[in-house]
Amino acid sequence: MNEANFIVREPLLDPKQRVIGFQLSWQSPDQSTEVSIDSLNLLLAFVAEHLHDDEKGFLLGDSLLFLEAVPELLQADALTLLPPGNTVLILQKKYFASETAFEAVKNLRQLGYGICLRGAEITTLERSFFSQISHIEVKLNAANFASQAKVYASLKRSSVRMVARNVSTWPDFDACSALGLDSFVGKLHLTPRPSAAPKALNTSQTTILQLMEMVRKNADIQQLESVVKRDATLAYKLLRYINSAGFGLRTEVQSLKHAVQMLGYSPLYRWLTLLLATASTSGYSPVLLETAIVRGRFAELLGQLKMSKAEAENLFVAGMFSLLDRLLGLPMSEVLATIQLPESVTEALISRGGAFGSYLALAEACELNSALVGSLADSLKISSDELNTAHLSALVWAKNISLAA
Repeated sequence: MNEANFIVREPLLDPKQRVIGFQLSWQSPDQSTEVSIDSLNLLLAFVAEHLHDDEKGFLLGDSLLFLEAVPELLQADALTLLPPGNTVLILQKKYFASETAFEAVKNLRQLGYGICLRGAEITTLERSFFSQISHIEVKLNAANFASQAKVYASLKRSSVRMVARNVSTWPDFDACSALGLDSFVGKLHLTPRPSAAPKALNTSQTTILQLMEMVRKNADIQQLESVVKRDATLAYKLLRYINSAGFGLRTEVQSLKHAVQMLGYSPLYRWLTLLLATASTSGYSPVLLETAIVRGRFAELLGQLKMSKAEAENLFVAGMFSLLDRLLGLPMSEVLATIQLPESVTEALISRGGAFGSYLALAEACELNSALVGSLADSLKISSDELNTAHLSALVWAKNISLAA
């Protein structure tokens, strides 16, 4: 692979803030420069190779996958590896002027693939396109929202789904949801919704923190079980996570004691970190939790390339904790005051410094399309192929975990 190619992602949200898919693209520092046909073909082939399994099929389950395309790619071999019902190709409006491209679009639509129209002026959009597209990308213009609302209402009566961009505030998100927009692409999910609720740990979170501290100190298993038994729901969710496809166990774990016997204390700590995030009652966005899971796993996989298994597992904790303040609705300083973490994890969380800081920063950069991706990868001696493989693997792993939640 070309060393300059790094996959970045944007989550696709539904009106309930759930992740329904991802848009994957190469990092493009210069947004004014069109990505070459070869680069787009390379991305399509790489994604198809890593998200398709001959036995399991599409590894992201029911998630949608949005990929930028050009007419030359509409008959690419790699496209046949991606399920039509989950794959949406983004095409600029200008390509619809080509009769050859339009015929290729019609053929793909008959096979069930989605087509997302980009760059159209929706106020003057030719209705003849509607029969051949599944989605249309719209950009919110807050200054002209009233006139846009009328167009959105008109589009809502068609079968074309609207994908919104430029939605930067939660009030705008709510307004677009009310108007019938189907999905949203962007980074709004990293900004938690304002909450009037008092910010304090609930009973379940307090119990989980107690368990995490006990696990850190290798407390007797009977002591752990006595704490877990106070909360039947907590015990159930913990076993659900441990038995999820994300862990890949061949034998079902029946109890906490069984889990420690099979796995030891270190993996148990990571699952408690997950439980701590999901035990929030502050009304956090579901996408925030999935982002934390992906970030944690992504950082861990990067760490596995260069460090021990135990150190890499600590990177997972660092990734999860990096969004825990937003998930819990508490300042990071208060979150860190509730539990003693390894110094390397704390340093990474506070300053992105220390042995773990660059790994965590690199995982973040790929979700933010940061210009630092290349330099961070170089500093850690991680190739683009290794980075992109870890990124897609983290998405698959998080999908399996989400199914167990």
